[in-house]
Amino acid sequence: MKGQPVTAVVAALVVPPDRFAQSLVEATAAAQARADVLIAEAAVGWPLDRMAVVDRLVLRMAVAELLDPTGPPVAVVIDEAVELAKTYSTEESGAFVNGILSTVAASVR
Repeated sequence: MKGQPVTAVVAALVVPPDRFAQSLVEATAAAQARADVLIAEAAVGWPLDRMAVVDRLVLRMAVAELLDPTGPPVAVVIDEAVELAKTYSTEESGAFVNGILSTVAASVR
């Protein structure tokens, strides 16, 4: 939204973010291209640009976690992503995010 890389936005924050949050932002930015491919493959009939912005961002973050072999367990990643989508996006977002991540998780873990 600011027209800058997310890592630059985080670096410019007045209050430094939590170390975990910073590492998650960096991992998400680094994995975005691969995550977008995996999400697009799993979201048959839903191009990335038609997805709700929050859904797309939550999916990218969760896929970055799934791509990390030392990351949290699959069930934890999916559960947290679904909760974020249900809280901050549409009524249907929880089920949508769950379906996409379940498909992606089966192919990467």
